[in-house]
Amino acid sequence: MKIAILTSGGDSAGMNAVVRSIVKAGILKGCEMWVVREGYEGLVRGNTEAGEVEREVVNTFASASLNAQIKSDQPLLQQEDVHPDKQLLHNLRFGDGELLKDGTCEFVGGRTLKGRYIVRVGWDDVRGWFSQGGTLIGTARSMTFKTVEGRTAGAFNLIKEGIDALVVCGGDGSLTGADVFRREWPDLVRSLKEQSLISDKQAEQHAHLKVVGLVGSIDNDMCLTDLTIGAPTALQRICEAIDNINSTAYSHSRAFVLEVMGRDCGWLALMAGVAGGADFIFIPERPPASQPWEDAMCAEIQRHRELGKRKTIVIVAEGAHDLDLSPIRAEYVKDVLTERLGLDTRVTTLGHTQRGGRPCALDRIMPTLQGVEAVNALLESTTSTPSYMIGLHENKVVRVPLVEAVAMTRSVATAVKEKDFDKALELRGAEFKEALDGFHHISQAHDEKSKLPKEKRMRVAIIHMGAPAGGMNAATRTAARYCIRQGHTPLAIHNGFRGLLDDNVDTLSWLGVDAWMNRGGSELGTNRALPSIDLGGIASKFQEYGFNAIMLIGGFEGFTALLQLDEGRKHYPAFQIPMVHIPATISNNVPMTEYSLGSDTSLNALVDACDAIKQSASASRNRVFVVETQGGKCGYIAALGGLAVGASLVYTPEQGITLDTLRRDVRFLKTRYALDPPGKSEGRLVIRNETSSKVYTTDMITKMLQEEGGTLFDARSASLGHTLQGGIPSPMDRARAARLSLKCMAFLELHHENIQKSANGHKSRHAPPESAAIITIQTSSVKMVPVQEMVQHADMTNRRGKEAWWSGAKDLEEQLVGKPQFLGIHKELQMSGFSKM
Repeated sequence: MKIAILTSGGDSAGMNAVVRSIVKAGILKGCEMWVVREGYEGLVRGNTEAGEVEREVVNTFASASLNAQIKSDQPLLQQEDVHPDKQLLHNLRFGDGELLKDGTCEFVGGRTLKGRYIVRVGWDDVRGWFSQGGTLIGTARSMTFKTVEGRTAGAFNLIKEGIDALVVCGGDGSLTGADVFRREWPDLVRSLKEQSLISDKQAEQHAHLKVVGLVGSIDNDMCLTDLTIGAPTALQRICEAIDNINSTAYSHSRAFVLEVMGRDCGWLALMAGVAGGADFIFIPERPPASQPWEDAMCAEIQRHRELGKRKTIVIVAEGAHDLDLSPIRAEYVKDVLTERLGLDTRVTTLGHTQRGGRPCALDRIMPTLQGVEAVNALLESTTSTPSYMIGLHENKVVRVPLVEAVAMTRSVATAVKEKDFDKALELRGAEFKEALDGFHHISQAHDEKSKLPKEKRMRVAIIHMGAPAGGMNAATRTAARYCIRQGHTPLAIHNGFRGLLDDNVDTLSWLGVDAWMNRGGSELGTNRALPSIDLGGIASKFQEYGFNAIMLIGGFEGFTALLQLDEGRKHYPAFQIPMVHIPATISNNVPMTEYSLGSDTSLNALVDACDAIKQSASASRNRVFVVETQGGKCGYIAALGGLAVGASLVYTPEQGITLDTLRRDVRFLKTRYALDPPGKSEGRLVIRNETSSKVYTTDMITKMLQEEGGTLFDARSASLGHTLQGGIPSPMDRARAARLSLKCMAFLELHHENIQKSANGHKSRHAPPESAAIITIQTSSVKMVPVQEMVQHADMTNRRGKEAWWSGAKDLEEQLVGKPQFLGIHKELQMSGFSKM
């Protein structure tokens, strides 16, 4: 099969990761891979005669150079007993990779891509692409393709190159164009045949066009997928701006109005409002409930100021409007705040800074997985199967009928135009509505009307456990503000259970936690001390402070602490209260959950560090860096980090390191460097978890590579250490912290009420086993798992789960760098380890 990839519509970070993934997966599946420059416009233009001649010259020269190199390297390959896969060698490079990555599409030496819009690419032609922002193959909004004549020209250009499958990465308009193209394909082929532009044989061979779509959109505006490619990076850019603005806003007691992208979808404004701690937001799907909206906004912000807030942040989506669909503009919001409240107000329009820059870790990992799935979908496609869109549900990669996704997306805009805002929210999905309700819970100042009856109110203890992780403070802020809104009393236990024994407990206030959303580490203080240090003393303190519920935020220690408290219920009545644990650890080693707070922040820190390290390694042309990561006896950071940075080798505790493994890995690196273009070797990374082996340490592996590399490559080491824990939490960690924290508070309220009812007025109470639980993300849903059930899935010795959803990451990463193929080992490309995704 010959597969072409094009990017269309607005660019988004992660598009290059998709192209890289599809090209490599396609080659591993035995396909010929092509890219279409400049989106649908490039499809219409195709290749000129001069361009065809240029391509033949470039491809022939690249092939001849590679064959000569293989011949000269034959003694080394024989010495290492390596027989690289012939399919991979045939598709290793076709000479245009540097032109595409350079961005100018033209070299001083005379080589050019002018006149060539459909370009064949090989394995090395897309190396290093996924760390680049935007789309290296270009994108354009084509008016010509919207005509039948334009689509006919596009069909002719594909058939001329023998291409019979197309992957389109773009927004709803781009995916609609792809589906129209597929539906019209038989008619287009018939027309070309009647015009004698193609032969009968070509018409027969290309009777059916296979199409798959991936959503590249920073707005996250496509239905039937939780996340679009580029949205996490755009959100990160917005939150970075808010974090920077916060300091100057606080300094001058100013108000700032930020305009963000989102013409038809308010996801960016909403999630930035949650993650950035905004005071008020305007989104298209849910205009302010009252008219005039100016009164409601000013009343809310005035309450915040009366509570002592020195700064005000208002976020406006570019497509925001009121109940009558009249646009709400940032400049007008500024005038209202200035004139009515007397606030010194500024407007910041972020514009296209939201699109640009390097993709974050999530926008490298998920597009990579989606790209592999796109190739599988094409290979499994038949004339009776629909065109699929590859989407995400939580952590699960899914196929969705493309037409259904586009139709539902457009029905949102229709609902908004018809002022049916409830329907628009429903179509956006439950998570969107949850986030909006959550924003109101944590942003609005409390009043007596919102509080629960006194008999339902709780004294809620909040404690941090284990090592610090990004999102701990965001979860605490959310819980505290929700408690205050409901009439509960949020009690902060400082310095873990030792702090509780030392009476280091105080009440959190609405204003006191205001600035915690973007703070890393742990504002409460944390350590690894468990309740078992003095279980009786802990129970006494529970009784002394009158705790009605407790929220533990932490890693494996939090799970273990909850288990000890639950088991202590039989001896201490003070523990007969609802208890909940929010996993928060960069190691992501809590059983049964696919996500822990802090793990996204940690992966971003690893990506930032490794991008810089790889740049140094590449500048040296032939250097390998062995990078050591944290993670304890869980290889999550190393495995997913390796996938995000394109590491050549990854070592994890789950699979360990053996002498045979090291021998094979050295042979792979020697082969890979031997087959690099002369003088243009790529810097490479080896990611090693700190506990992968007690014998084969980072230093030992580095020295071994230095010795074995000879004239082919050198080696250095770098230990990232605690840099993976610190820094500002990622927006995804903050938003998820708020979401999970609110769900946990609802859980505590429900079980507190049930325990009260079961007590029936008696002093003694009994908490059922399910009232002590851990909140988990499992495939496409959020579930509360009783702690006793989780024990059955835990490897208590190695402090991790018995099964891991990411277990296939290491194998997938090694295949995407071609390790089995360069070593001549036949291995089918698959995502079996991601079967839960």
